[in-house]
Amino acid sequence: MTTRDNAIDIVLATASPEAATRGTAAPAGDKAGNAAAGSKTNIFDLDRVSLEDFFENVLGEKRYRAHQVMKWIHHRYVTDFDQMTDLGKALRAKLHEHAEVRAPMVLLEKPSTDGTIKWLIGMDPKNAIEAVYIPDKGRGTLCVSSQVGCALNCTFCSTATQGFNRNLTTAEVIGQVWIAARQLGNLPHQQRKLTNVVMMGMGEPLMNFDNVVRAMSIMRDDLGYGLANKRVTLSTSGLVPQIDQLGQASDVSLAVSLHAPNDALRTELIPLNKKYPIAELMAACQRYVKRKPRSSITFEYTLMKGVNDQPQHARELARLMRQFDNAVQMKDAAKVNLIPFNPFPGTQFERSPEDDIRAFQKLLQDARVLTTVRRTRGDDIDAACGQLKGQVMDRTRRQAEFRKTLAERGIDDAAA
Repeated sequence: MTTRDNAIDIVLATASPEAATRGTAAPAGDKAGNAAAGSKTNIFDLDRVSLEDFFENVLGEKRYRAHQVMKWIHHRYVTDFDQMTDLGKALRAKLHEHAEVRAPMVLLEKPSTDGTIKWLIGMDPKNAIEAVYIPDKGRGTLCVSSQVGCALNCTFCSTATQGFNRNLTTAEVIGQVWIAARQLGNLPHQQRKLTNVVMMGMGEPLMNFDNVVRAMSIMRDDLGYGLANKRVTLSTSGLVPQIDQLGQASDVSLAVSLHAPNDALRTELIPLNKKYPIAELMAACQRYVKRKPRSSITFEYTLMKGVNDQPQHARELARLMRQFDNAVQMKDAAKVNLIPFNPFPGTQFERSPEDDIRAFQKLLQDARVLTTVRRTRGDDIDAACGQLKGQVMDRTRRQAEFRKTLAERGIDDAAA
């Protein structure tokens, strides 16, 4: 077994849903992501059902009071109980005693020339993550992180070079949405600046299963951000058991980071493929679609010069997509989103030339595969796909190994 395989197995164990969901009602900012005994409950950690239970069982109040508080927090961005004027003084006193509303702290806000905004958000004294808002015609998409660093080690991703520290709590996930919505002046059901959320930021969302599912519930709740199910998308590198679990627990759009049409190449790019090869991954995706009639899956494919952008790769990918459509008996059940590679300091990969990207797209379209090319946004502030980096107290050796590689190549560590 190689060092990389060892590292993957260690990280899979420490970041597995079973390990990650202990103490999931922890307040944001706690060093280990777990609430200390006797500490106040951070309401950002609770979805509607959990908050109703909290009001009834902890505060001894009617369940509908939870609805009032959710509106104050997620619609009006009020975090001080004393400003929640439709709550009685006695209830406000109980809330002060037992609860708090604590969002993560914005350390830096960085706008791009194309309207993209990137936030560096502190999770605790030693760790920070990034979230990105991408405006477009008629829509505004927020890219949200799920882990401090990433538990996986995809070779073409900047986030992976920082290693991994821990999963984010529900409060830390939904807190990113709250920060962006407040900063943008978003008014749910009225003035929608925020129309879509994608779990495509730092981390593998399915390795933080319960916290991410709970946060997505708040995103889709009318008392939260009121987003339609199809406007919340979870992107995964391919954890097969958790894809099946997601199909049972939530009703959101699914995107799969494929990036290669065969196992040999995909294992080089995404080491997780050794554990869950393409055949198993595609079978899980088929089960996901069959549970949700008329749904489709987006397969993300980052194009890298001379690596996975050749005509034979396009033909293999087209065959894989057609097989998927046939298996679920639905036209365009598989969609391909081609992503031009976004370089970062120290990477060995290069972006495919524009002509090669368009030729790749044409081969897929000629094979009747629905294919789009993602427009690169925010690359001037390192906010494009695959470029996100926060501040990670790495629990693996990945960050140190990457810095050693940079030094051997004569690249300034500060530039990376």
